[in-house]
Amino acid sequence: MSATPEFYVVREGDTLSEIAAMFHVALAQVKKWNPQIKNVNLIHPGQRVRVSEPTTVPVHDDEPFPGKDFFQSSVSSPIIEVMGWRLIDEGCSAYPDEPDLQWSEADRRSYAKWQRKLGFVGSDADGIPGRTSWEELHVPALHMSE
Repeated sequence: MSATPEFYVVREGDTLSEIAAMFHVALAQVKKWNPQIKNVNLIHPGQRVRVSEPTTVPVHDDEPFPGKDFFQSSVSSPIIEVMGWRLIDEGCSAYPDEPDLQWSEADRRSYAKWQRKLGFVGSDADGIPGRTSWEELHVPALHMSE
């Protein structure tokens, strides 16, 4: 059997307790390794959960800001879905159902709620992510090459 992976991608029906047990680690450790998870009872399919001790080399676990031009109706990406789940975690949902891969008006309205929560107003709260608000959201990185 191979070594324990660094991350596990949450599947429908998973709980953080079950994930911890699956990798033979204490729930307290999983919580410590995943400070971005504010509510251990609220995880989502597609979310990445660290399941082994971080390396001693600093790891940047947030998705880098993809640039304002990324957020267009023609864009479909897992980054958009994970961003949507983070917005829901932050209480900024304008989604009729669940977020998906396609950038949409629901994403823009949800992100505008996030910008207002951060204190942005006017055109700074237009729902199009900027670097400052994106970095505050802490969207988990999706290492696409994995």
